[in-house]
Amino acid sequence: MAYLQPDKEGKVYLPAIRAAKERGEKLVCLTAYDYPTARIVDEAGVDMILVGDSIGNVIHGYGNTIPVSLDEITSACIAVKRGTERAMVVADMPFGTYHISENESVKNALRLMKYGGAEAVKLEGGRNRSDLVKRLVDEEIPVVAHIGLTPQSVYKMGGYRVQGRTAEQAKRLIEDAKLLEEAGAFAVVLELVPRELAGMITKELTISTIGIGAGAECDIQVLVLHDLVGMTFGRQPRFVRRYADIGQVMTDAIKNWSADVKSGAYPNDSESYGLTDETKREMSA
Repeated sequence: MAYLQPDKEGKVYLPAIRAAKERGEKLVCLTAYDYPTARIVDEAGVDMILVGDSIGNVIHGYGNTIPVSLDEITSACIAVKRGTERAMVVADMPFGTYHISENESVKNALRLMKYGGAEAVKLEGGRNRSDLVKRLVDEEIPVVAHIGLTPQSVYKMGGYRVQGRTAEQAKRLIEDAKLLEEAGAFAVVLELVPRELAGMITKELTISTIGIGAGAECDIQVLVLHDLVGMTFGRQPRFVRRYADIGQVMTDAIKNWSADVKSGAYPNDSESYGLTDETKREMSA
């Protein structure tokens, strides 16, 4: 069809995710919330980009993800999509956008795909979301599920704690994962669960597991980019390994530039624009 644009070679869609699981190939996922970051992440070869509700913490400075709105995620998703050619773009459904009714949830998910450019949506919850996952999938909306620590349930859980440490809790998480798979989710995030439990779930499922603080056996690993590159503040979770300190690089650059401005070293003649010789002659005539 004439209006279809060819994808970049290696563009990641659902079949590529499934094939990687079958081959035992590890994939990687990072967050992005704007065009330049998405371009950098995509060109670095990341397989999936999550437009996460972590935007609330690392971009807007909220104390948690609860205040994040659908407008904020949609706007970020539009920018990320413009900067992405290869990676699959997954958008978080914010708190309150999939809680009232299935019809409203479908409407909100469709908005993220139709206007935001998302290629899949992610929502939190186990067996209590299985019917909704099935409805979304029936409406041709690919779904990533999310169990274990679910940050949108921080008030109910009483903080950010490892989930599934007791035999009863572990059994329930395994059952939740299977129900979500049966409902049609193509992947499930396992957040802050013991590595042994994450390994068991990964082996039990034919769909991919996406680990964050869940050990090395998950099929895909995800991190918040700002944690990875040193753009967050305060104490970090145990599972965060900082690979760069971009925050310090930026601080040093700003201090150096400020010092040059104050000393008169910036801008120099080659960094500014002068009058042409003809203009100078005309002005002096």
